[in-house]
Amino acid sequence: MNQLFLVCIAFAFFIVCPRMAGMTYIITKATQTNIIQVAIFGTLLSLPLIIIMVLIFKKYGLIGGLAFCVLTDLGAALFMKEISLKAGLETFIVALFVIVGIRVASVISNYLP
Repeated sequence: MNQLFLVCIAFAFFIVCPRMAGMTYIITKATQTNIIQVAIFGTLLSLPLIIIMVLIFKKYGLIGGLAFCVLTDLGAALFMKEISLKAGLETFIVALFVIVGIRVASVISNYLP
């Protein structure tokens, strides 16, 4: 099988995560919108952001990539606050858990051989 195709399949599996499903649910619940439409159009709109993220990561490393991701999470929280204070707060809390999770994971992995 073509190596690029296999790598793209692996990348697609990395992008799909419970956090994405949870955030889609929060957004659609707060806005009474169709979850499938939000998933499809949100994915299309996210493509330029994913490209920007990987280019930042390539140039500035993990800290740069993580900073961009944190900014987009906080931007989503602020954007959702305009729609619903509760949804904005939930989005912000999820962003904080991601930040803390990354920090804790790196500390724990430093203790592994």
